Amino acid sequence: MATDALPFRVALTGGIASGKTTVADLFAALGVPVIDTDVIARQVVEPGQPALAAVVAAFGPDVLDADGRLDRRRMRARIFADPTARQRLESILHPAIRTEMERRSSEAGGPYQVLVIPLLAEGKRRDHVNRVLLVDVPESLQIERLVLRDGVSHEQARLSLGAQATRAERLTMADDVVRNTGSVDELQGQVARLHQLYLGLAAAGA
Repeated sequence: MATDALPFRVALTGGIASGKTTVADLFAALGVPVIDTDVIARQVVEPGQPALAAVVAAFGPDVLDADGRLDRRRMRARIFADPTARQRLESILHPAIRTEMERRSSEAGGPYQVLVIPLLAEGKRRDHVNRVLLVDVPESLQIERLVLRDGVSHEQARLSLGAQATRAERLTMADDVVRNTGSVDELQGQVARLHQLYLGLAAAGA
C-alpha cells in the first residue's frame, strides 16, 4: 500500500473504451486532482525527451514520422505482433511514466488524488495506491464503443481487448466498481458516492 508520506491515492482503471476519461473528468469536476498516465505516456515521448531517444535507439529511426515524432500507429502495429517488442518498449516507457506520475502527485495536493492507470491489472501491482476503482462494462459494449470511436472492425476491436487483461482479472483487483452501462447522470451519481467514501477514508488515514 502507499506510504504515510503520500496522499491518499485511488487508481482509476478499466479496459479500452470503458469510459475511464469520462469518470476521471467527473472526479476532476469535484475538485479532485487527476493524474492521467495516458497523458504522461504521450508527453514522455515528445521530441527531445530522453524516453523517445531510448525508443529510437531500441527500435530504429523508422518508428519516427516525418516530423520526428513517434509514429504511434507504426509502433502499435509492431508491438502488437511481437510480445518481446512490447516488453522492450514497456521497459523504456514505464519507468519514465512512473517517475513523472510521482512528481506530479507530490505537487498536486488535494484531499485525495485519482491516478488514471489503464494497465494496472496488466502490471499486477497496486503497492503505490490505497484503493483501486474499476470502470466496468461488458466486453460486448467495449467492442461496440471501440468500433464507433476508432472506426475499426469488430475483429480488430476483439484483438485489442485480447491484448489486455480480462474483465475478470480487473474485477479481482478492484476495491470499488463503477458500472458504466447507463446514462451520464447515473455515472455522476456513482462518482458522487465514491467521492464521499474517499474523502472519509482519506480523512481517517486509511
